[in-house]
Amino acid sequence: MKVYDEIGVKQTAFIRAQRMFFVATAPLAADGHVNLSPKGYEAFAILGPRRVAYIDLGGSGIETHAHLNENGRICLMFCAFEGNPLILRLYGAGRSHAHGMPEFDALRENFPGVEVPVRGIIEVEVTRVQDSCGFGVPLYEYQGDRDRLANHNAKLGQEALMERRFRTNAESIDGLPGLTRAPAKTR
Repeated sequence: MKVYDEIGVKQTAFIRAQRMFFVATAPLAADGHVNLSPKGYEAFAILGPRRVAYIDLGGSGIETHAHLNENGRICLMFCAFEGNPLILRLYGAGRSHAHGMPEFDALRENFPGVEVPVRGIIEVEVTRVQDSCGFGVPLYEYQGDRDRLANHNAKLGQEALMERRFRTNAESIDGLPGLTRAPAKTR
């Protein structure tokens, strides 16, 4: 295991070569549910040596957003399913930006490969970069992205997607506040 002060050239190349990553968060409550989610598509962006973000197409729950709004703790994990074995973890303080929030709009241009409606963007200030061997990770061959979620979002459209998400993602499975609307714009 090695720990780095920031995301360097070697770590950047490794991250960009991965087709999938995992996101882990947890509430503060000892009896709360830990959340671990896989992510794909061209959803990840390195914004600086200690700053990253990923675009959130949505899902059945709102755990990551709720946990980040409560405590900010997050870990992102990349592992090599092809080539040399390696696991890379980015630990940090995350913030959730729902579609329509000013922070979302400022970050959206970092994801030109995702052209469908999305729920939000997760931004992370990285506090620890750590790699480990990955010897136990099996080899898999990438066949392509599944298109079902992207097609579903495209069919709904951005406004309908967000209305549905505000209704179904209002709170986490532990009762934490979930997705919130952007404040109404004043003139």
